Amino acid sequence: MLEFIKKSIMAGAGLAMMTAEKTQEFFDEMVKKGELSEKEAKDALSDLLEKSKQIRKDMEEKIEKAVTSVLQRLQVPSRAEVEELKARIEQLEKSQGKD
Repeated sequence: MLEFIKKSIMAGAGLAMMTAEKTQEFFDEMVKKGELSEKEAKDALSDLLEKSKQIRKDMEEKIEKAVTSVLQRLQVPSRAEVEELKARIEQLEKSQGKD
């Protein structure tokens, strides 16, 4: 399930890159038509890309919180909990003379 979510996020990032390219093309066209100066286009593109990064970061955080919440409700042990149990089992096996 976690791998599916990671792949979905990566696909979203790919879509965002594609959108950034299309946005660049749009602003380039606006400059060619004389509707925006190069500086206005550059500033607008920079602003949009920065906002896009922040939105993506916020979305990733929300997804991570949602996944964590679901895993907790399903009582799926965390990696740290599993590693702790492995260590305890190894310690018990050593104390009982098992290899």
